[in-house]
Amino acid sequence: MKNYQQKSVEAKSIQKEFKPGKVTDYMTPVEKLITFLPATEIVEAVEVLLKHQITGAPVLNEKKELVGLIDDKDCLKVLFDIAYHNQPVITSTVADYMTNVMKTISVHANTVEVADTFLKTKYKRLLVVDDRGKLQGQISRQDILRAIRDFTTRF
Repeated sequence: MKNYQQKSVEAKSIQKEFKPGKVTDYMTPVEKLITFLPATEIVEAVEVLLKHQITGAPVLNEKKELVGLIDDKDCLKVLFDIAYHNQPVITSTVADYMTNVMKTISVHANTVEVADTFLKTKYKRLLVVDDRGKLQGQISRQDILRAIRDFTTRF
């Protein structure tokens, strides 16, 4: 482009500088997470999920080690146990229904890495762990949407 004096003028870049946010800026820290023990009664877990309007939560043992995940889909199996297996659900625990198939991500990850994992997998939440594998928090797809909003409203 040239100005009125016919000298070249560099076009200013209007592209925003993108700096991905840290996973720790958007995750729910472990202190604020709803968690369950494996021995928690499944009906209590269902009640807690409903009360807090969440779809799942990590399962930690007595040493606060991550041992599984219980979500709404896992809890749907309770209905089948009642209807088809005539099982007394009152005695069932989170350990009976939880899954140990969960996806973790490093506390050092950024929001782009998290979004990439969400795009490539079926997971709706990722458990954030430190270098020793200790649970530090959880990040969900909704949290990444907040990161997008924050980036787009800065400019």
